[in-house]
Amino acid sequence: MSHLSRFERVAYKPIPVRELLAEMKNLSELMIDLAYSAALFNDKELAEDVLALEAHIDNLSYLLDIEIMVASRGDPRDAQALVGVSTVAAATDKISDAAADIAAIVTRDIGVHPIVGSIFEKVEERLAKATVKEDSAIVGLKISKLDLAATMGVDVIAIRRDRTWIINPKGSEHILAGDTLITRGAPQGIKEFKDIAEGRIKHLEEPN
Repeated sequence: MSHLSRFERVAYKPIPVRELLAEMKNLSELMIDLAYSAALFNDKELAEDVLALEAHIDNLSYLLDIEIMVASRGDPRDAQALVGVSTVAAATDKISDAAADIAAIVTRDIGVHPIVGSIFEKVEERLAKATVKEDSAIVGLKISKLDLAATMGVDVIAIRRDRTWIINPKGSEHILAGDTLITRGAPQGIKEFKDIAEGRIKHLEEPN
């Protein structure tokens, strides 16, 4: 996954404050899930995704700051009304930073203390990611058509399509070749789904 540089120049484009804040909130929640899974299972790919998301949230925070300044237009009353937005955005940014700190345990080969591992060793659900190959049986299908919860005990909780993240995708969302899918479920189920998405299993089990 290509990382967005923390010092990359961000081109300004007008985006509604509500939309920016919602995306920051959704991505920070995803980061926490990914970071804990990366640390628990020593998964460097998930850890690297967390660090890339942190950089993306930093960029969103920068754009949000600009929107707040534009919206206030130097009027103290408008500025006061936007203080709450700025506070929530700052807190969300701190959450993403904390998730990145957890992911750094993996990327820096620090390792997870056995006590931490023992706390989560009985976790029934795991997170994993899979990149959909062109010859995958799920290319072009709607998520609802797959009925993953019933057949494998798996949910698709996010899709990364190029540099765009789709959080909690709807059942009507089509899966495309090249999509990176973040899934949650039982270990056997997510392994089977990963094999299907990446083309190692060619046939998709029909739901009963």
